[in-house]
Amino acid sequence: MMTPDSKDMLKTEVLFEPCRTIAWSYLTSFIWPWEALPGICDAILEIGAALDSDDYEEHPDNVWIHKGASVAPSASIGKNIIIDAGAEVRHGAFIRENALVGAGSVVGNSTELKNVILFNEVQVPHYNYVGDSILGFRSHMGAGSITSNVKSDRSLVTVSFGRTKIDTNLKKFGAVLGDFVEIGCNSVLNPGAVIGPRASVYPLSMVRGYVPSGSIYKRQGEIAEKL
Repeated sequence: MMTPDSKDMLKTEVLFEPCRTIAWSYLTSFIWPWEALPGICDAILEIGAALDSDDYEEHPDNVWIHKGASVAPSASIGKNIIIDAGAEVRHGAFIRENALVGAGSVVGNSTELKNVILFNEVQVPHYNYVGDSILGFRSHMGAGSITSNVKSDRSLVTVSFGRTKIDTNLKKFGAVLGDFVEIGCNSVLNPGAVIGPRASVYPLSMVRGYVPSGSIYKRQGEIAEKL
């Protein structure tokens, strides 16, 4: 079983490569990525107001859509949303509110987004729920995989790092995925899950706490290093 080395592995600057999202300056104002979750709405409004009108169309309810993005007529687009260049929002997608969809990303059928930042080239293509979460560059969630963003007892979310529990002071916190993360089909990422860069999660997994970078999560207590 792999064990984490240092809490530094949870830092924003470690989990993500620089400048793979138009929200990079906002995110790097925080040491820990979950600290950015409460301010996503305000960040989107600030970023959106500065976007070039030659490249982005502004719609009611603080929605900015890049002219090079593809949004299906059947998709539901809420408020406080940026959809960046080359992104594809497919039939039946539900982008509720406070969502930044990165350049080249895919938001698919029956996928719901709420209070999220998707880095560039993220794929949430089939039946995914992503709430109060941050998904790193080229991360991918398999069909049916979801983030669970509220604990069943409604207590504040903690991040489990080895035997340490880190207080977030957040009632709603789904997951943070580092760059190039692969989540298997029908997996559940429990509140406060943090998946290190280039890690993979087996299908049908129930994930809690931190999964080290470059590892394979097979089941609770069984994490193997990628060779």
